[in-house]
Amino acid sequence: MIRAFDPASSASRPLLGIGCCQREFEGEQIHRVIDRYVQAPAAVCDADIVLVPAMEDVSASVGLSRRLDGLLLTGSTSNMMPARYGKADGNGPFDPARDATSLRLAAQMVEAGKPVFGICRGFQELNVLFGGKLCDLPHGEVQHHAPDTASLEEMFAQSHQVELTDGGVLAQCWQTGHATVNSVHFQGIERLGNGLQVEAMADDSLVEAFSQISASTCVMAVQWHPEWDFATNPQSHWFFAALGAAMRGDALPKITSALPA
Repeated sequence: MIRAFDPASSASRPLLGIGCCQREFEGEQIHRVIDRYVQAPAAVCDADIVLVPAMEDVSASVGLSRRLDGLLLTGSTSNMMPARYGKADGNGPFDPARDATSLRLAAQMVEAGKPVFGICRGFQELNVLFGGKLCDLPHGEVQHHAPDTASLEEMFAQSHQVELTDGGVLAQCWQTGHATVNSVHFQGIERLGNGLQVEAMADDSLVEAFSQISASTCVMAVQWHPEWDFATNPQSHWFFAALGAAMRGDALPKITSALPA
């Protein structure tokens, strides 16, 4: 449940930016974020939240990155423009305004040493930011997306196992070597970005999570959707708890046997 507004405590809470997509609605352009991407960090991160419109000149100024304590790049129904990662064509729909805003603002946040977390499309954006490439996924050993006829609930019920990198951040914080994650994507990583560390990999060798964490950098991204089941899944809950801890400069938490009360 989202906590009631408390003016005294909110003054010291970190400020989280959540990037918007740009869409056409009723003949006009709108900036939007699906509600679950706001509900999850609002419930877990103990942070104030501001939505960042997909307008590069306005939203990706150095002034905004100075004000934000963290950035969340969400999933989306759109794909990145293939030219962003050196390819001539690819499957849409595309959202070039989001591409430009997310990449520029994320770069500024990373340069400033502030945490940037990514989910699905955000995971792919961060890979491209660090010089990586994306690819369309063939139907193969692991099914990464439910059939087109699936309902929303059936789509997010599509899952597979991932193996966590021994000694990695997820393996240490989750205190396990594997996990089952939901899978809702048609694209993935073809080449991992420079300096990124693999945190989880599917059985078909597709990278499912990566990080870059040091004294001056805190980047964490997953291909799956922790916002979907954060209230019932301790590993999904951890993603947002870790984002909140990173914004406060605290150590990333370890998962206990149950969700916090």
